[in-house]
Amino acid sequence: MRRALEVAVTGPDSVPGDGADAVEDVPVGAVVYGPDGAELAIGRNERELTGDPTAHAEVLALRRAAERLGRWRLEGCTLVVSLEPCTMCAGAIALARISTVVFGAWEPKTGAVGSLWDVLRDRRLTHRPEVYGGVREAESAALLRAFFR
Repeated sequence: MRRALEVAVTGPDSVPGDGADAVEDVPVGAVVYGPDGAELAIGRNERELTGDPTAHAEVLALRRAAERLGRWRLEGCTLVVSLEPCTMCAGAIALARISTVVFGAWEPKTGAVGSLWDVLRDRRLTHRPEVYGGVREAESAALLRAFFR
C-alpha cells in the first residue's frame, strides 16, 4: 500500500517525493504485483491529463501489466490500490482474473467492493478474487481529504 500511496501523490513518471508530475486529479494510485511479488505496473488517475473517463488508476495499471506480460489474464497477480474500486474498475479487475485485491480507503459514494456494491464477491461471477479492504485506510483517506480541501 505504501507504493500505491506514493504513486497517487507523485505520478508514474516522477522521482518519488518530488511531486513534479502530480496532476490535478483525484490522487489514487494502483500497483499490480506478479505472482512472485515483483512490481509489474503502476497507474495513477489520469482522467484530467488525458481527457479519458476510463483513465482510472486501476484500469491503467491493469493495461500496463497485461502489456508487460503479453497477456490479458492476470491470474496469480495482486492489485493494490489506495481507494476502493468503482464499478468500472471492479469489472475490469474481475475480467482480468486478478487473484487478490487490496485497497486502502473505503468509498461510500461509488465503491463497488463492499461499500455501495460488492461486485467482486458476487456469486454470479465466474471469477472472484480475494479482497482485503481498509489497509492503511487512515493514510489513504487523509490524502483524499487533503485533495478535496
